[in-house]
Amino acid sequence: MAAHQPNRAYSDTLLHIGGAWCTGGRTRPVVNPATEDIIGSVVLAEERELEDAVRAAQHGFAVWRKTAAFERSKLMRQAAHNVRSRAEAIAVAMTMEQGKPLAEARLETLAAADTIEWFAEEARRTYGRVIPARAGGVTQIVTREPVGIVAAFTPWNFPLNQAVRKVSAALAAGCSIILKGPEETPASCAALVQAFVDAGLPEGVLNLVFGVPADVSSYLIAHPAVAKISFTGSTQVGKLLASMAGQHMKRATMELGGHAPAIVFADADLPRAAKLLAAAKFRNAGQVCISPTRFLVEEKACEAFTQHFVAAARALETGDGLHEGVQMGPLANARRVEAMERLVADALAHGAKLALGGHRPERRGFFFEPTVLTGVPLAARVMNEEPFGPIAPIVSFRTCDEVIAEANRLPVGLAAYAYSGAAGTLAALSRDIESGMISLNHHGLGLPETPFGGVKESGYGSEGGTEAMEAYLVTKFVSQMA
Repeated sequence: MAAHQPNRAYSDTLLHIGGAWCTGGRTRPVVNPATEDIIGSVVLAEERELEDAVRAAQHGFAVWRKTAAFERSKLMRQAAHNVRSRAEAIAVAMTMEQGKPLAEARLETLAAADTIEWFAEEARRTYGRVIPARAGGVTQIVTREPVGIVAAFTPWNFPLNQAVRKVSAALAAGCSIILKGPEETPASCAALVQAFVDAGLPEGVLNLVFGVPADVSSYLIAHPAVAKISFTGSTQVGKLLASMAGQHMKRATMELGGHAPAIVFADADLPRAAKLLAAAKFRNAGQVCISPTRFLVEEKACEAFTQHFVAAARALETGDGLHEGVQMGPLANARRVEAMERLVADALAHGAKLALGGHRPERRGFFFEPTVLTGVPLAARVMNEEPFGPIAPIVSFRTCDEVIAEANRLPVGLAAYAYSGAAGTLAALSRDIESGMISLNHHGLGLPETPFGGVKESGYGSEGGTEAMEAYLVTKFVSQMA
């Protein structure tokens, strides 16, 4: 298996505050999860740098809010062009720091450019309206204005995809933003910021910081100059940040964890369903918030589906994402590998059977085999906790009502999937499953133009579609008598 030979240079990542790249008091190493080698470092912001970022964002907001929507749109389109033209270099850095196969990193980079372009067009469509007045000589108008300075907190699993949604929506609306990027995968966020800087974004409009997560979030959320927060991450942390935002009356968008049911009926195209679901399950080594994680298969089709699914999983080539042909890379860190081992051991202790994988391979890097468990009881942890890794538990069901009840059993509701050939069944699932997103007979979630968000403990607000702009805009009503 031959390795790619693009430029593998990995630069240390600095903070970006007020239009300049700058250092701070401390750094931490960045580790390649496929080799466990230290490949660089990232600067960590402390209180002084965070205050500098807020001041810069205040200055940037004063300029950017008065910049015409047409000009904002034009600059954003140039930033999208910059991302596309640098896609290979960005993808290589992402693979080195995050581990995902280079092909997936390329797709994420190109999708980021698409997202910027889509929001660039939305910048020109923040329409208001005129309300007919009850009294003569009175004009009543509704306008939309940017909410102010945004503090955005993004995760390591999709370091470009998650950051670009928040940045693009904020900039399209006319807000300035402080992006708190993931320390594990900082170079991807830095490349995104550089693309906007090179497009001519005014100083202070987009700032990038890293640091101790609890310290950064508590400082920025409580800061009186920050008007809105946006967070992508675990439900546990999301609840904490949402409560902090509530204490300070800050707007918040929360895209939190899920545990997506993948429902397969006997009348579905089983080979196709198994192929598509396996590809979705093991993408990014299962470290995907909308990954299918509970496989619920109609009893009379369960054995056949499992055979197709196991075959697809067994065929996956795992390894260093920079190598040709690799389809699944490592997990992000040693903690994730240990979490997988605990989930598998718990499932087996509850009576589940191991159909594939289940072990840490004997090699360097944070790898874990593509794993399929069958006959998993509901008491097993993997049926109740989002695995966020390459584990697929398969259980059977008998009736549509039974499987809908299981799909809705948990307090989360981010994504759901289902395969069936019956229109009535699909209608019942789309109506009764409690989830912010449902994809039927294919996988169509996460496009820039479509809503992206959950219900219940999976959060609130959207990070896609026209709905994503709402959280970055405030409504102003003006009533005037001539």
